[in-house]
Order: sequence, then structure tokens, then C-alpha cells
Amino acid sequence: MDQRKLGDFEVSAIGLGCMSLSHAYGSPPPRDQAERVLKGALDAGYTFLDTAAVYGVGHNETLVGEVLKDRRSDYVLASKCGLTNGDQRELNGHPDVLKATCEGSLKRLQTDVIDLYYLHRWDKRVPIEDSIGALADLVKEGKIRAIGLSEVSAPTLRRAHAVHPIAALQTEYSPWTRNPEIAVLDACRELGVTFVAFSPVGRGFLAGGVSDAAALEDGDFRKAMPRFQGEAFAANLKMFEGFAALAREAGCTPAQLCLAWLLQKDETLVPIPGTTNPDHMRENAAAAAIRLSADVMAKVEELVNPQTVTGPRYAPAMQASVDTEG
Repeated sequence: MDQRKLGDFEVSAIGLGCMSLSHAYGSPPPRDQAERVLKGALDAGYTFLDTAAVYGVGHNETLVGEVLKDRRSDYVLASKCGLTNGDQRELNGHPDVLKATCEGSLKRLQTDVIDLYYLHRWDKRVPIEDSIGALADLVKEGKIRAIGLSEVSAPTLRRAHAVHPIAALQTEYSPWTRNPEIAVLDACRELGVTFVAFSPVGRGFLAGGVSDAAALEDGDFRKAMPRFQGEAFAANLKMFEGFAALAREAGCTPAQLCLAWLLQKDETLVPIPGTTNPDHMRENAAAAAIRLSADVMAKVEELVNPQTVTGPRYAPAMQASVDTEG
């Protein structure tokens, strides 16, 4: 797979988001299936894996640590803090909590150092300078190699970057979520920060993975997202028909169309699709080799954009926890 720069690292152009192997999209897969995804990803050329302390409240880090401990040198490891306090899910950016979370993550991941450590959300009760200062201490101590931010605005990125260089900023970005285009992509380019696109296939929707919102399992957090509800979902499903047709015209799957579009939109960003399916993992990897024509790129933007997608990406309570523009 092609490589892209992320801080001082070279990583695969497409990384693997590990969250769905533990929670968020309904029941996690059986352990043997999760192992096939993780080990198969390294064999398929992925060299950038993304986890977090909050995913399954430690389960995901434990899974990655146990399954891949013998292949630690084969990939760049990213994890996150700021959404847990001990064994509880809690938005908390206090320096002592962030440092304690890192200690737990190192043990669960069975590693001496985490390559990229994100502040998962900015706890606005704590100045961003204080939270980043704690992560800078972890860099000095050799427990993490680089600092990242997740779901923050361009001004917050600049404040954080003034305390310690930020290697990566992670936010949702796909044809149907274009908020980063408002300001944060430009800020990343200005500061030399790699943009990491999570949910690059629209939380599975733009991969054709959700044809009936009523069939989503209890525990699937998409059930609470406005785009997957009622009339909004029906409108989005109709929009997806055109997107799927365009993928067929381009000779790829809808998921690959999303990923190839992102890779060509910005030759420095790194998308991190997640999946519980080994076949889908390999399908996503193959998107790195797809080149779209200018006509197809334009048609993607015409079909799927803020005017054609119905509903905000988060419900109000969840939106209040992020710091992004738009």
C-alpha cells in the first residue's frame, strides 16, 4: 500500500479503525473473527492502527495488545485519552487523569510506548493548554511519541500546537460529512499536521451497510444519530442510490469510492475505516490503488454534499461534546 507521512512516521495511506471490534455498532464480532481482521490487516499492508481507552472501556486496547503483541514493530499504534476516568466512561481532561489513563493503556496494549496519543475530546472545563501540557510530559517521559487531537476546531488546534507540536488531528470526514472543509483542513496544512479521517464511509451508510435503520441492533449508536432516523434516513437512502450507481460506473464498491475520493481530495490525509469483516478490510485496503477521474470526483461532490444529506451528524447532546466547526 502507498505510504503517507504522519508526524515523524510513514504509515499506510489507509489505516484501520479498531473501534467496531469492541463496541458502538451493535454486538462485537467473535474473538476469532476480530483476530482475523487485526492480523489480516497487517498482512494486507495496513501499518497504522487506531484504538482508544474508551472503546469497550479498555476492551479494544486489550484485544489489540493480546492479538498483536508479537507484531508490535509492524505498525504505528494510535490510542486516545480524555473520555475515561479509571474504568468509567467520563469526559475528563485533567492532567492527572490523562496520565493515569496512559498508564492503563500501556498495560492493556502490552507495549512500552504509544506512537500517537490523542486527546479524544477537549474537556472545556480544563484549558486545552493544561491537557496538552500533560501529554507533553508523557512525551518527555518516553511513554508516547507524538500527540494528536480529536474533534477540535482550527482555533483549538492552534492553541494546542503552541504548547507542543501536534502530529495529527482526527475528525469525521467523508462525502457526507464535510465539516473539516470549513477551516480545520486548512489549519492542518498550515501547521504541518496530518489530518486523519474517521468514519470515512459514513458510518457504514455510504458503504451500503445500512438499508433498514429499524434493523440496527440495540447498542448501535447510529440509532441515536439524526441521519439514521425516520424521514431523514429515507431521504438519505434515496440519495445513496445515485452514489451506488456512480460506484458501479467507476468500477469499484461504494466504500472504495469514498476512500479513493478522500485520498485524492487531499494527498496528505489518512482515512481510517473500521470493519468487523475481514473481506471488507481487504476491500478497503484495495481502495488505495484506485484512481478516480476528475469527472467522477466532481460527480461524488454533486451527489453527496451538505445540501443533499439530510440531518446533522450528531444529536444535540453529542454535538455539545465536540469542538468542531459546523
